[in-house]
Parts: sequence; structure tokens; C-alpha cells
Amino acid sequence: MSVSQPVASDHQLARLLQIGVVLEEVVEARAHQHAQSFEADLDPEIEALLEHAAEESAEHRDRLAALIDELDAEQIPFEQIEPLVADHYERDRDTDGVLYDQLANEETAYKFYDDLVAAIEASTGEFGIERERLVGTLSAIREEEAEGAEEVTKLMEDRE
Repeated sequence: MSVSQPVASDHQLARLLQIGVVLEEVVEARAHQHAQSFEADLDPEIEALLEHAAEESAEHRDRLAALIDELDAEQIPFEQIEPLVADHYERDRDTDGVLYDQLANEETAYKFYDDLVAAIEASTGEFGIERERLVGTLSAIREEEAEGAEEVTKLMEDRE
């Protein structure tokens, strides 16, 4: 499934939104995992950044899930994704590694939503969700991801 072509159906839209949910679940799980790996010796700015990232990802996931519900599509519970993330990624105790990982997460999410909005806007099809609300929700999430990338970049620059 690709976001490089216009979205043609509710089924395709639901699958792309589900990819967004999984992406948000991975970001949330990674942020929690990084915060736990440092335990008591985490820089307060980085801790706040990770907490914000996890909360924002959970909120994005909920917003995407609401859209998917309108399409009557199946959801993947976060509890099924989090252990897969923990098994796949090693915990990184290096602060720079945590920040680079978080930056990559934010940029990946931004790019996904940017491409998804473009694919929806390029589509001439009708969806089970009002197009303006769909694009508005996804554009807002995209902008929050861009702001997150900027926050991480600023924190990285401040640490140099």
C-alpha cells in the first residue's frame, strides 16, 4: 500500500489510517522505552520531550482511530504493538541516540502524513468521511509532527 498515489476507496483509506495508528504506536512505545532506559538519571528536558511525544502520539492514535471507526474498519490494539517494538529495538542509553531516534520518529510521521494528505487531496473519489474534516484532522497531526521535529532539533542544537 502506497501513499504516492491518490486514495481510491474507503478500504484503502482505512488501511492507510491504520498504518498511521501503528506509526503512532511505535513512536509512543519508543518514547516510553527511552524514558524507562534512563530511569532516574534522565535530563529533565529530554524527559519532558519524551513524555510529550508519548502523550501526543496517544492523542494522534485516538484521532486516527475515530476516523477508522467511521469507516467500520478493524483496529490493532496498542497492547499488541508495544511488545513487538520492545522486542525489535534495543534500549539506547546514549542521550544523542535517543534524540536522533526521536527526531527520526517525528520526521517519519510528518512525511507519512504529508504524503497521505497529498494522496487524499489528489483523489477524486468519495469517502465515508467528509473530505474537509479528514484532511483537516490529518493536516493538524502533520503540523504537530513538524513542531515535534523542530523541538527535538532545537534541543539537540542547545546541547552542542
